Amino acid sequence: MQHNEHLTRHNIRLTSAEIANLWGAYMGNSMAVCILQYFNKHVEDIEIKEVLEYALSISKKHVSTITEIFEHEKFPIPVGFTDKDVNLNAPRLYSDTFFLNYLHQTTKSGFSLYAIALPNIARSDVRDFVSECIVSLTELYNKVADVSLSKGIFIRPPYITVSHDVEFVESKGFFTGFLGHVRPLNALEITHLYSNILTNALGKALIMGFSQVTKSDEIKEYFNRGKDIASKHLEVFSSMLRKEDLPAPMTWDHDVMDSKDAPFSEKLMLFHVNGLNALGIFNYGAALSGSQRHDIHVEYGRLLSEIGLYAEAGAKLMVKNHWLEQTPLSPDRKEMTKA
Repeated sequence: MQHNEHLTRHNIRLTSAEIANLWGAYMGNSMAVCILQYFNKHVEDIEIKEVLEYALSISKKHVSTITEIFEHEKFPIPVGFTDKDVNLNAPRLYSDTFFLNYLHQTTKSGFSLYAIALPNIARSDVRDFVSECIVSLTELYNKVADVSLSKGIFIRPPYITVSHDVEFVESKGFFTGFLGHVRPLNALEITHLYSNILTNALGKALIMGFSQVTKSDEIKEYFNRGKDIASKHLEVFSSMLRKEDLPAPMTWDHDVMDSKDAPFSEKLMLFHVNGLNALGIFNYGAALSGSQRHDIHVEYGRLLSEIGLYAEAGAKLMVKNHWLEQTPLSPDRKEMTKA
């Protein structure tokens, strides 16, 4: 009720940034409702179930709020994902541990998206919505972290021993990574490598499950290609850590069950993989900008290109099956002026 009253106090149009972020949040949260409903149906651990229920309530609330804003603006509500895209009666495809790790990694990606969105938004009701998303994600992350720690499954980044003195870079060799003495990885480079290992581990396990249950040979082939890419990237990043005698996180392949019945529509699964591709490109770009050794730059650049080509193939599959909803476009003025 309070939100409705707030909406009627002004008639300021939504900007392109506000439309883009609301539209994207609707698509992502409507998908999350389907996934979390299925997870919640099959979870057995009481503590993990409580966290899943909280995450589901957040996604439902966000879908409702965005719908309210769009209806007030007479903006078309996206199709997104509905009960038609989830089969709650399908057997368990992933373990309880996977459910918790899934929440951990997807919460991290949500922070990235909403934190970038907020500084580009002017309208107060949309700012309130995005701010609330950040607050609720913070609470969700803390719940996930607490349960993960209590169960001993929180994968910590590697520890390093640091100097007791402040140090400054003394040589141009600090940036090299191919010939001669190669300096050790710094803390930020380690953090990015560790984080990208975890996101690829999640992606690989998720796609393994998807490839088992999809009925389309073409989509199955696409998912298997994605699994191979994730495996390759996992090995590249893990080997960088191992060369420095640093531990690399384990994968979650063992958390995938042997079910062949699809809990989600092929449209949802393909959309989810495309979302992971976009997240991977974002993460690799951030890692590239935050790394200073030239050899790491080369690796991220090469792997970014591989994800880009894979993402393009996924988008074409979505178009071929008439599943790719169009992100709102600006008017085509040239087309409008044709006689």
